[in-house]
Amino acid sequence: MALSTLDPRTALVLIDLQNGVVGNPALAPYPAAEVVERAGELADAFRGHGLPVILVRVTFAADGADAVPGRIDGGSHARTWPEGWDVIVDELAGHPEDITVIKRNWGAFHGTDLDLHLRRRGITQIVLGGIATSIGVESSARAAHEHGYHVTLATDAMSDLDADTHRNSVERIFPRLGETGTTAEVIELLAKTRP
Repeated sequence: MALSTLDPRTALVLIDLQNGVVGNPALAPYPAAEVVERAGELADAFRGHGLPVILVRVTFAADGADAVPGRIDGGSHARTWPEGWDVIVDELAGHPEDITVIKRNWGAFHGTDLDLHLRRRGITQIVLGGIATSIGVESSARAAHEHGYHVTLATDAMSDLDADTHRNSVERIFPRLGETGTTAEVIELLAKTRP
């Protein structure tokens, strides 16, 4: 569904834009630098309108004790991670008014205080972006929809490990969860909604 409106109390939620994630050179269809640049544009616009920016990052204990349990073909998260892999990228960091949420799962809601932050601020809609489209972003969009938020997805402010999985999320999944549009369209709508 094309963009139609932004609620007066909308928050920007950016998923996993951290050193160890954006350092992946194989992202598609957009390279990490473009995603971070567009996420920065969205964050500046939201801050400029006095709306919350929430930076979600994934991390695990060094010993893997808090890694997601279960059997998966891809192996466990219980491994050694390089120093600083879980730090929000410099382009988005350094804004004391932003909220940081730490997650240990794909999605940003389960086991975190994200919903509490949103509800305390009267947020009824979220705009999502980040990496990876079919993993952290899609999981968070599904949970946001289930929690009753209006969901908007800035489809050029996200990327995936594969262009086909990105396209599947954007074309088949996201229209069932909310509205989609480009960064420029979200910013334009934000300006019209909140002069």
